Amino acid sequence: MLDIAVAYSRYKFLGNEFLTWLWFMIETDQGRLRKYDTDLVSLTVGNRLVLENTRSNAKETVTIKGDNASMEEGLLAISKGAAVTEIHLAYKTGAQTWEFSLKGESLNISNLKLPETGPVETPDDIEGVVLEKIYLIEKVIGIVNNLFTHFIHLRLSNTWDNQTVSRIRKWASSK
Repeated sequence: MLDIAVAYSRYKFLGNEFLTWLWFMIETDQGRLRKYDTDLVSLTVGNRLVLENTRSNAKETVTIKGDNASMEEGLLAISKGAAVTEIHLAYKTGAQTWEFSLKGESLNISNLKLPETGPVETPDDIEGVVLEKIYLIEKVIGIVNNLFTHFIHLRLSNTWDNQTVSRIRKWASSK
């Protein structure tokens, strides 16, 4: 059995590959993402994207920030071997929108902005609002879990090396 620190160091690349694949899927195949969450209307890259290239001796980091920032520099970094290490996402279902950041190394969710909940007008409403907030948080955790589960199945299949990696490279270099 692996020590937890050894396992973490050995497999932390998976989260970064997941975020890179997720960005690729968001840009190229939203319909397929909807198969993993039937409520999904759209999943978009928000206002922050961090990429790292650790393939050479020096670690290179590219950070793209801004509401209408161009992602060309990020695509260039991917074509040179970088991976997404942090991504800000906007997840929309119906009239509700969640915004959050996802870190590849640990899959931590941060900067979570939930959709508006109903107002608290009486002390009896507090329980309902708390339950609604819990549901909204679980919704984000659920989409991340569903997408990561699919990614792991894909990553372990022959399709990953034979097709997916080349599709991601082609996408990154075609922009």
